[in-house]
Amino acid sequence: MNQIASVSLSRPLAELSDELGNSFSEFGFAIVRDHGVPAELIAKAERLSREFFALSDDAKRAYLLAGKGGARGYTAFGTEKAKDADVKDLKEFWHVGRSLPEGHSLSEYMAPNIWPTEVEGFRETFEALFLALEKSGGRILRAIALHLGLKEDYFDATVEDGNSILRLIHYPPVSEAADGAIRAAAHEDINTITLLLGAEEAGLELLSKSGEWIPVSPPAGALAVNIGDMLQRLTNNKMRSTTHRVVNPVGDAARRARYSMPFFLHFRPDFVIETLPECLADGKTNHYPDPLSSHDYLQQRLREIGLA
Repeated sequence: MNQIASVSLSRPLAELSDELGNSFSEFGFAIVRDHGVPAELIAKAERLSREFFALSDDAKRAYLLAGKGGARGYTAFGTEKAKDADVKDLKEFWHVGRSLPEGHSLSEYMAPNIWPTEVEGFRETFEALFLALEKSGGRILRAIALHLGLKEDYFDATVEDGNSILRLIHYPPVSEAADGAIRAAAHEDINTITLLLGAEEAGLELLSKSGEWIPVSPPAGALAVNIGDMLQRLTNNKMRSTTHRVVNPVGDAARRARYSMPFFLHFRPDFVIETLPECLADGKTNHYPDPLSSHDYLQQRLREIGLA
């Protein structure tokens, strides 16, 4: 395979599973079209995201939750950095998590959402987008399961009520005083899979096996989907959690803000990540011999990037 696959999720899963799986094995990324998230919902979400980030700093900072590691609400510009990076990323963001009913058994792992009162329709829109992206992600995981030789529904129980996050990101125009920082420094995602809306704007790049930075440029409305570290660990590196970054634009584009909305689909907090037997066939070395709950793994990684 010499290029990232671009697949329609409307096709039968048995037809597209290997095309998708091979792209994830080679590049860690694929482009997914016809994903089922309504275009009008995406457009409204984009509009409300811009509306929120246009608020004053004081208004946005009212939604900073101290001691919560950015799990809900607002995270200010210059807070997050990539693992082992020396400078902070040039972005601010808002996190929407799962809304659990009172008394749910996983409530200890997931704080309640908070919602900005200044932006009308914010809660309804982003709760709907969260669920729509989760549904699309579930279908992608079913395709991955088939590719791995698992039952199609293998992942359903592993991600049910998972600690997934919808992140709204604002990258402001880039100033000449960026001092070596870029919009998102080279990193790998922590979670199971990531579904990204808003990658049409140039800047997202992945690092190939040969060490070359390759642009990821989905068509308008399509998703850029990538593998996270948790799924790489579960599959003993068969699915690649690939290093990627968002570079600073040049020329006129540098004077424009960039907006995107990644959905970080997570396993359940109590799911134990233990190498799949199917990924240990033919005497393969187990690169991850120690089982670890997804919650413990998440906390370990959040500490590394300054969010816990």
